[in-house]
Amino acid sequence: MASETISISAAAERLDTTARMLRYRESLGLLPSTKEQPTGRGHRHRRFGPEDLRTVAAGLELERQYDIPPAALDFALRVLAEPGTLHRVRAYGERLGRLAPPPARAMDFEKEKALRLLRRR
Repeated sequence: MASETISISAAAERLDTTARMLRYRESLGLLPSTKEQPTGRGHRHRRFGPEDLRTVAAGLELERQYDIPPAALDFALRVLAEPGTLHRVRAYGERLGRLAPPPARAMDFEKEKALRLLRRR
């Protein structure tokens, strides 16, 4: 038999949360994507398999361990996934003095030196 799936309310009970919080996490993109097709009038009833439950539990554990809300975890994932966002957050951290600027690489120094010499001509 294929792995059994459970409803969102049963998943919430197993994860010690509420269906409403699972829907909120889904709206933030913190739940695994579902492969289920809409039923009836286009409605889709979310079902959770064992791997889905483990994934959601891992997210909940991160939130508890670091005492953060789901939106903070969502933003952390966005920072990791979007280079532009990562750059802006890093620059802000450097301005605050919480992050050291990345060390200059030797090749960057040589490149800048060559560009300065070319500009003089």
